[in-house]
Amino acid sequence: MPTHEEEIRTLIERWAEAVHVRDMDTVLADHADDIVMFDVPPPYQGVRGLDAYRETWPPFFEWLATGAVFKIESLDVVAGDDVAFAYALLRCGTEKEFSDNPDNRLRLTLGLRREGGRWVVAHEHHSFPLTDASTASAQDG
Repeated sequence: MPTHEEEIRTLIERWAEAVHVRDMDTVLADHADDIVMFDVPPPYQGVRGLDAYRETWPPFFEWLATGAVFKIESLDVVAGDDVAFAYALLRCGTEKEFSDNPDNRLRLTLGLRREGGRWVVAHEHHSFPLTDASTASAQDG
């Protein structure tokens, strides 16, 4: 029988592959009805609920269809009996973006909970590091 960590790792890897191939049903499959997602693009307050989460994906899928990549590079999972979190780094970008900034990675954090005997994603957070040098210097000062 797989551990909670193994179950969650499989769930996240399946989700990431579904994003990459633009399979909406699988992207949504293991998400809570009341999911909260904070994404890179607006809205700044994030999205709440599965319907709002669903609406964020078509523009991203269109961008992926241009040849962009969405692939997990590293994934760590910490799980208890009822709640868990995971964090990952993903290659998410176009070849031009990677040639301009080869180290840039999408940072992903997920909060999960057990519902009806299965794991679901209740919170999803995506971010990129700040790469504008002048803005980064202002943040440091």
